[in-house]
Amino acid sequence: MADFRRVAVVGAGSFGTALAQLIFNNGHEVVLWGRDPAHVRALAETRENRRYLPGVLLPPFAVTADLAEAVSGASAVFFVVPSQAMRSVAAAAAAHLSPAALVVSAAKGLERRSLKRMSEVLRDVLGARTARIVALSGPSHAEEVARGMPTSVVVAGAREDAREAQGILFRPTFRVYTNDDLVGVELAGALKNVIALAAGLAEGYGYGDNARAALITRGLHEIARLGVHLGAAPMTFAGLAGIGDLVVTATSEHSRNRRAGRLIGRGMPPDEALRSIGMVVEGVVTTEAAYALAARHGVSMPITEALYRVLFRGEAPARAIEALLSREPTEEGAMPLLETWVRARRESGRPAAGGTRPAGKNASDAPGP
Repeated sequence: MADFRRVAVVGAGSFGTALAQLIFNNGHEVVLWGRDPAHVRALAETRENRRYLPGVLLPPFAVTADLAEAVSGASAVFFVVPSQAMRSVAAAAAAHLSPAALVVSAAKGLERRSLKRMSEVLRDVLGARTARIVALSGPSHAEEVARGMPTSVVVAGAREDAREAQGILFRPTFRVYTNDDLVGVELAGALKNVIALAAGLAEGYGYGDNARAALITRGLHEIARLGVHLGAAPMTFAGLAGIGDLVVTATSEHSRNRRAGRLIGRGMPPDEALRSIGMVVEGVVTTEAAYALAARHGVSMPITEALYRVLFRGEAPARAIEALLSREPTEEGAMPLLETWVRARRESGRPAAGGTRPAGKNASDAPGP
């Protein structure tokens, strides 16, 4: 694994700050970039991100509002910005990136205009400047990562690039696994926000644990259905980026998507609910993008469609819930997912046994559970 000496973390929100702290504590030189000079100045002076991660004393890594200063000479660059800002921030950084730099996307969303995943957006912007782009995903609330609470995540991409990112991040309380299914890991990480938002809405409406469990389970099935149609491996949705991240996002008090959904379920207009949260709620834009993708590819996503009507068509939560509960009964059926995946791989000329790794070889290089 590469011994990086300088790592740039682009984005001084809660998770960017937590990653900067973790990487610094792993022995690397770290520069954290934030777009707001006043915020960056306060962070440097107080060694605390009071706006996004209050109560955590930060080590003495460098902070700057100068993007060129942050990424110049960096061996690895972590982009930890909202999905809708990824293209513009990456474009501003592109001229200053080293061609050899490893680029890590830690944003979990889809671009509204293009419906592209974040690695695709980065590829659009960076072009030939780098061929080394991986995605970081999994259940990893910044509030717990920053306090050293045990966390497991996944890095997806080409094997050696994923291993390098794993080497930068791994520590006993931050276990990092690798996966070669970049499509699946990115889609799972983005789409689970939609289902978590829906679970929060049901909770706010007054439903209990049974309803939440049903939404998590059936929601996982529908996001996997779209993911497999787009080339993801079905089992990726049973891993950290899928069920792992979905469970934590749908159940945790740290989850903005759950909290926003809960407010909407209680009758608060979506725009007002988002203002109340005060930070980016990725599930809202992702709902719009997922709805468009499902329509484009003819994939049934009833939970996503119901949530879309509430968020963007003004439908009352009660009516959307009633429509879901009134659907015709059917078989649970996981086999169509596997059949779709096997058929897609055969049509593309790839073996049906697995991803780019040899069949039967575990993609994870992190020992233990």
